[in-house]
Amino acid sequence: MTTRLWTGLVLVCTALLASAAAVAQERSTDGPTYAANGDVIRPADYREWVYVTSGLGMTYGPAGANGAPARFDNVFVNRESYRSFLASGRWPDKTMFILEIRQAEKHVSINNGGETQGGVVALEAAVKDTERFPDTTWGYFSFDGPDGLRDTAAPLPTTASCYTCHRNNTAVENTFVQFYPTLMDVARRMGTVKPTYDPLRKP
Repeated sequence: MTTRLWTGLVLVCTALLASAAAVAQERSTDGPTYAANGDVIRPADYREWVYVTSGLGMTYGPAGANGAPARFDNVFVNRESYRSFLASGRWPDKTMFILEIRQAEKHVSINNGGETQGGVVALEAAVKDTERFPDTTWGYFSFDGPDGLRDTAAPLPTTASCYTCHRNNTAVENTFVQFYPTLMDVARRMGTVKPTYDPLRKP
């Protein structure tokens, strides 16, 4: 094999690898899967995804207005999208977040103060899919059902309050990265925090 031919093959391979890496950054492959009817399938292994934050008793309205007990919120995102965000400060297409809501329990085992997490009481998802949601980019889902968690969920109607809230109050795209401390640092460094984001704004 001549030196010129060898050099050409190396250049072609390098270009193909670079192209594949660029596509991988733009589109996640380990994110949402869909049933035949278009409903998103609840990922059984979401707790093996990347954990990004927890909150306790979070509310966007007046604190304690509804009298409901405080609950824990845990947020997970699919692995490929997390890695892509670390590299770019943006979420690729087919990103999927899971919001797991658990009971807050006191006096569990030897614990005499504070609260620990109990059983799952609700499970929600946010999915970035420009093909399925061309008007909103993101779709929102609830797996809650009368007899427990459903295996699949249809997207909530675009009239649901979550669409407006995520559009108007999030720091990066339609996601609450302001509550994900390590990822907010990435967004600031990459310059991807929305210019309209106001940390003091109230819904």
